[in-house]
Amino acid sequence: MKLPSWRDWLFSAKAFLAAMLALYIAMALELPRPYWAMATVYVVSHPLTGATRSKAVYRIGGTLLGASAAVILLPLFVNAPTLLSLVVALWTGSLLSISLLDRTPRSYLFMLSAYTLPMIALPTLNNPESIFDVALARSEEILLGIVCASVVSALLWPGKVAPIISARIDSWMQDARSWAGELLALPDGATSAQDKPMAMHASRHKLAADILALDQFISHLSYDTTSFAMVKNARELRGRMSMLLPILSSLTETRQALVQQGESVPEGLRVLMQRVAEWMAEPRLEACRKAVPGLQRDLASLKQEMASGDDWQSLLLAHALARLQSLINLWLDCRLLQQLLAEEHPTFSWKPAYRHWPVGGTARHFDYGMVAFSSLQASAAIFIASQLWIQLGWTDGSGAVIMAAIASCFFAALDEPAPMMRTFLIWALVSIVLTTVLLFMVIPAAYTFEMLVAMLAIPFLLVGTLFTRPQFTMIAMMLTVNTATFLSLQGAYDTDFTAFFNGNVATVVGVSFALLFSLLVRPFGIELAIRRLRRASWHDLARMASGRGLGDYPQLTARMLDRLGQLIPRLAANGHDQLPLVFSELRTGFSVLHLQRDENKLPDSAGAGVQKVLDDVAVHYRQALALRHAPRTDDRLLQHIDAALRQVLGSGQRSSHAVLTVLNALVELRITLFPAAGSFAPAAPLPLEHGELAP
Repeated sequence: MKLPSWRDWLFSAKAFLAAMLALYIAMALELPRPYWAMATVYVVSHPLTGATRSKAVYRIGGTLLGASAAVILLPLFVNAPTLLSLVVALWTGSLLSISLLDRTPRSYLFMLSAYTLPMIALPTLNNPESIFDVALARSEEILLGIVCASVVSALLWPGKVAPIISARIDSWMQDARSWAGELLALPDGATSAQDKPMAMHASRHKLAADILALDQFISHLSYDTTSFAMVKNARELRGRMSMLLPILSSLTETRQALVQQGESVPEGLRVLMQRVAEWMAEPRLEACRKAVPGLQRDLASLKQEMASGDDWQSLLLAHALARLQSLINLWLDCRLLQQLLAEEHPTFSWKPAYRHWPVGGTARHFDYGMVAFSSLQASAAIFIASQLWIQLGWTDGSGAVIMAAIASCFFAALDEPAPMMRTFLIWALVSIVLTTVLLFMVIPAAYTFEMLVAMLAIPFLLVGTLFTRPQFTMIAMMLTVNTATFLSLQGAYDTDFTAFFNGNVATVVGVSFALLFSLLVRPFGIELAIRRLRRASWHDLARMASGRGLGDYPQLTARMLDRLGQLIPRLAANGHDQLPLVFSELRTGFSVLHLQRDENKLPDSAGAGVQKVLDDVAVHYRQALALRHAPRTDDRLLQHIDAALRQVLGSGQRSSHAVLTVLNALVELRITLFPAAGSFAPAAPLPLEHGELAP
């Protein structure tokens, strides 16, 4: 583990300064729970000023929504505790489901309001007339913490998203360059990309994870800058980085198919691929732009020389060259967009080079069944915990219900929430130990606020340096927020050990109950999520091949790529390498979309042949849905693909853009669904339909 950098210490110091400022003002205003203001600072603080603003805005909204609900609902059901428990559980589950369906920073608003209602309503159940005062005080204290965090973040060396995103994009581009280099620049002794699968799979995993991370940065970017163009360029970059995944995957399989036709990839193509790899590694943007016309000329020359025939090798070469063309255009767009994002005042305008397929759709894949299950799980945990509290008559039992609600909401989006709940419990115990030491051994010696600040500085500054490291962010959050809350600092030192002990017992019991309940009702995990994601892919493929749901190609593209982004981290965590199957389904989806888009532009006979292919693809994936596993691809589909290739080649319109697109899509389907099939025979007879007699 590396020592904290100066940036880590700077962020920690800013967060601690904001927390102490919030605590001081809350004490000066004699707010009832000034420690809530201190804890709020650590909840909303982020190394990036834009992210702090977004969390602040949504925390205000979530707090006000939850507090308002508490003020309205508690008086209505105060005399019916069981009914109140049910209302609280349903509120939490409903708002949590909205949060899970909103995969932007805005989801925090709904999650916070989900558990703010029980946090405010349940402790006042025995004193309902105080509900408005409690809700108002909590809102004031949280608002104070948010204001202090935002002001300090904005005034003292603000962390802009734009410079950070530029550095991150450098890393992401390097991941894409690594995958492309491993594919395009294989050593002379290698014959296929399979010679080093582990490195290529690692690059694929990293690139998919990079795209998910870029989504979050784009969300924060809109709060960091007033430039709409910068946000638009970031979204364009995200779309093109996503398209790199199917393009590079297709090149990998096409190269393998070419190897199967002979001893090695043709020399001309190998040299061109090596040049493209070197071009992608060029660090200077201007040199990169100047080299593009030469690459385009060599690519066109090679296509005229080697890929103009009707045999299988020529079709594969034409397909490989088309993918190289797309890769060149995509990479040039990515480099130019990267430069635009790095410049505060851009010195050039950008026109997309890659126009073959619309990118930039915002559609996302949602598993509504799992969202409903996660929400019901949280509601059930809260209701059962509330009933146990009521039946036992436990004075501090409301704290246990609140912690069960918080733990259930925090980790509801995970496939396996139990491990993170266990971590949450462990670090809550660590916070209790730290709080005990501070509260009973250190803080009693503090006679002034300045002495209190000095005593809190060491633990909070040390833990604060962990916020900037993604692998430790959750731990740092739990330590700082829990410790600030457990300390319960007031204007004067007046700590009751019995109340402190009972409150901490309630915390441990609440988190432990949420953990045990999760283990009981949710024994499944990543395996189920992977199966459901793949079934969703099969469903979309069957619908697309049947010609349904084709209204918006960019949105279909975005949903397929988003599903891929959700699958790859799960596959990596699960240890099962199903990447080839996942990428083959993605490439099949793009091929189907191409065929559906250009089928009507073909002559009637060729269009009919393509339609048979689409019908067979739909049947194949409907069968996969029925069997709940991917079946062996029917050989009749291979025959129909070959027949469609012959009909399209025989249409006499080889130079047509639509015909070239359809040919590439059919070749893609053939090498994807039948990677071990032999060469395509241009003059073979068409397959007979069922019941048809040979002439």
